[in-house]
Amino acid sequence: SDGAFDVTVGALSGWRFRPGQQRVPPPEEIERQRARVDWRKLVLDERAGTVSLAAGGMRIDLGGIAKLYILDAGLKVLVRHGATRALLNGGGDVLVQAPAGGRPWRVGVRDPRAPERLLGLVEIARGFVASSGDYERAFVHDGQRYHHILDPRTGWPAQGPRGVTVIGEDLAAVNGLSVAIMVLGKDAGIRLLRATPGAEALIVDRDGSVWMSAGFRARFRPVE
Repeated sequence: SDGAFDVTVGALSGWRFRPGQQRVPPPEEIERQRARVDWRKLVLDERAGTVSLAAGGMRIDLGGIAKLYILDAGLKVLVRHGATRALLNGGGDVLVQAPAGGRPWRVGVRDPRAPERLLGLVEIARGFVASSGDYERAFVHDGQRYHHILDPRTGWPAQGPRGVTVIGEDLAAVNGLSVAIMVLGKDAGIRLLRATPGAEALIVDRDGSVWMSAGFRARFRPVE
């Protein structure tokens, strides 16, 4: 994603989104912390099995990708115990498996414009349904609404779509992709999606319009 998804975004530690603890950092604080966000300074040494940060004050935040790894590990445990049909829900991100030729799961897709209702259902027999949106952790301060998906390039909440749902069987293909699209915006997000084999997506843009890739649309069933 060329840094649209960046695990070093943990340096932007001044934001608070918990109820009763919300905080908008001063612009100078955001800029100071943003200077420490740079995925290119995350140094991986595969031979030694180590990770290091090339500059002081940098921090790693794996919150945007950890859940799918946990769900994948959980499904492997169930399979080892003989499960052939399962659905695991990790705070809105879902992993499903159904037997070959069996009835697919139907997973609800929330409408980011009205999160209390479903936009529709997506049918999937095996794989991940991962969503990101500006509605999960957000607050209003001085008449301005702020949400928790931060743009690594600016240090401020992303100004892209209202919500993105990605589906696919390959963990590496889908993990972090919805966040990257939220940061990049609809058009650049679609280009990234089309360059990512094995991933399909639904995007609800800021103007309320809904876009779906062909593969997502084929699995999508609107809620009447």
